Amino acid sequence: MERWRPWTFGGLVEGLNAVGTLCIFAVMLLINFDIFGRFAFSSPVPGVKELVELSIVGIVFLQLPHTLRVGRITRSDAAFSRLLEKFPRFAHGLSALYNLTGALFASIIVYGSVPRFSRAWTDNHYVGNQGIFVAPVWPVRLIVVVGCVCLAIQFALFLWRDVRAARRA
Repeated sequence: MERWRPWTFGGLVEGLNAVGTLCIFAVMLLINFDIFGRFAFSSPVPGVKELVELSIVGIVFLQLPHTLRVGRITRSDAAFSRLLEKFPRFAHGLSALYNLTGALFASIIVYGSVPRFSRAWTDNHYVGNQGIFVAPVWPVRLIVVVGCVCLAIQFALFLWRDVRAARRA
């Protein structure tokens, strides 16, 4: 197990994952306060729906790089394990192709998300109803960009690992 160092890329990814976990806890509390307010005072907490919608997107992109890093992304390894035993060079090449594709897709999401973040920041986009509850959209758009940049870097690191392993095999 790699020792956690907060100044490394792994530390950054683990930090994002921890923030995502704290967000899950905060959303859970918010939902419970809303339910309690509805039951006890017949008064819901304003903006819960909007905050939960934004939070789910943010949590996914905060935790996605760590999920990839620790090998928890859904993928079928049954055939890959057999290929790795019998044809290690081919298997590492196939894994490199998988990681290259992942890095490219994450980069495409970054490319498409930066203008959306920029517009949300400069035009002051928000969700909710004026006078009741409003929340800015730009923090979640920034989380999508940062999360996908980290995801692309993690895929690239795995790509580099697989290329080296294919050369050694």
